[in-house]
Amino acid sequence: MNEIIAEFTDYLLNTKNYSTHTATAYETDIRDFIKFVTRFSDAAELNDIARADTFAFRGWLADRAKRKLTHKSTARALSSLRTFYKWLGRYKNIQNDAIGLISSPKVERKLSKAIETTDVSDMHGAIRAIDMNEPWIAARDWALVVLIFGCGLRISEALSLKNRDVMGAPESLRIIGKGNKERIVPVLPAVNTAIEKYIKINPYGNRDNDPLFRSIRGLPMSPRMAEKVIENLRHYLQLPDYVTPHALRHTFATALLAGGADLRSLQELLGHASLSTTQLYTKVNMAEIMDAYKHAHPLANSDD
Repeated sequence: MNEIIAEFTDYLLNTKNYSTHTATAYETDIRDFIKFVTRFSDAAELNDIARADTFAFRGWLADRAKRKLTHKSTARALSSLRTFYKWLGRYKNIQNDAIGLISSPKVERKLSKAIETTDVSDMHGAIRAIDMNEPWIAARDWALVVLIFGCGLRISEALSLKNRDVMGAPESLRIIGKGNKERIVPVLPAVNTAIEKYIKINPYGNRDNDPLFRSIRGLPMSPRMAEKVIENLRHYLQLPDYVTPHALRHTFATALLAGGADLRSLQELLGHASLSTTQLYTKVNMAEIMDAYKHAHPLANSDD
């Protein structure tokens, strides 16, 4: 069974071009199901997986609920399993119709909150105060914040950039997003300015193929390190818990929508595969409009 899973993981990485993080998550979900199905067996066999029925799938879902795993986590796990069975059908001639009869748990799509633009501005001074003994780290952190906020990038997209991508203050960036999907995003002068200042004092050199963002030891900056940068800023400025790197991207989106950007253009800039994902921002924007209406309209508090 380990060989089958390894072959499937290789398919995700090299054929589907999924990230290592995503492929690992798929493997974890599949192994969780296999562990449940074969809990009374000494070893997992491919036949055990092939003949799994609706009782097995529903039992697994119930077991995850018993372990208090979230609906979101279980919905993702079921999606991983469907992809695995689809692969088994295509490449191993193993068909399982029962998986198609299982419904995903209902997942409430929570709307992110935008960060106040004044709070984003305050981050500049906070970064300089936090990293006052390491000016290049301060320049790096501000460049990262401005890049995510100014271009609406995901953390993984920002951290995947090489020096060659940003040399010469480009007017746009070529971004490879989820599912190896390519898009072009415009770059504001303020973003280029912040990046140029960082590159100028980066102690690890600026060879074309080197990663743009480096750790203090010169290694590629990890997503967790980027998250930590925002966590430190949140604590320093006493900002709400929703202030995260993703909230910076979210603020970019809501600002463009409020400024008149159409949904299709916003979908392209954000790299969303589905327009329905982008449409969540219309709900956020309408909520803000209604809140302003309730507080400012002359008749908002009238009983007549």
